[in-house]
Amino acid sequence: MGNIKLIKTEDGSHSLYNEELNETYHSQHGAYNESNHVFIKNGLKHFYFEHFPQSISILEIGFGTGLNALLTLKELTMLPNVNIKYTTLEPFPLSDEIVNGLNYGSLDMLASYKSQFEKIHQAEWGKMVSITERFSIKKMKMKLQDFESAESYDIVYFDAFAPNKQSEMWEYPVLEKVSLMMGAPSYLVTYCAKGQFKRDLASLNMEVETLAGPPGKKEMVRGTKI
Repeated sequence: MGNIKLIKTEDGSHSLYNEELNETYHSQHGAYNESNHVFIKNGLKHFYFEHFPQSISILEIGFGTGLNALLTLKELTMLPNVNIKYTTLEPFPLSDEIVNGLNYGSLDMLASYKSQFEKIHQAEWGKMVSITERFSIKKMKMKLQDFESAESYDIVYFDAFAPNKQSEMWEYPVLEKVSLMMGAPSYLVTYCAKGQFKRDLASLNMEVETLAGPPGKKEMVRGTKI
């Protein structure tokens, strides 16, 4: 999908730049900080401390660099007595050359998870693979529009490219499809806070919260399905 280049963001962590879309995979203000704020703090941790489940099923729209998956695995060390099943969709997997160039394993906050990061990327596509005792991942090489699942997900990490770059991912029928795969209660979290997107979530009977965004971005959104 276009020419992909490694870039370093302001917090020192790598992201990628897609030349075809003229879009980065993460905020240039900090890939680590953005993912941690949007998906971990306001998604995973919020769900855990609201419900204290024994297991959490996550659906990620946009595996990309694997940073969200790695941060989810990392956070498990702080969340006792819970297992995570992580399903992630990515129609355009990165090349080994790009993956091997990512610097997450050399960052102070992620250095001890380098081997797990490698296992996440080496995991066979289409199969649920155990990375640790409490974290399993299933990577699906397909678009959301082609994905079908009988699973009921507790958290959706909606991490598609921005609406002005990949508008088809933010259309009502696609959001409706995601909503039908969400359990009750469940959360959808994303960096996007556009008005039409929030209205669409509300029309799908979600409670919509506009939250403070990560560094460099004013707002983000969490939709709650009751």
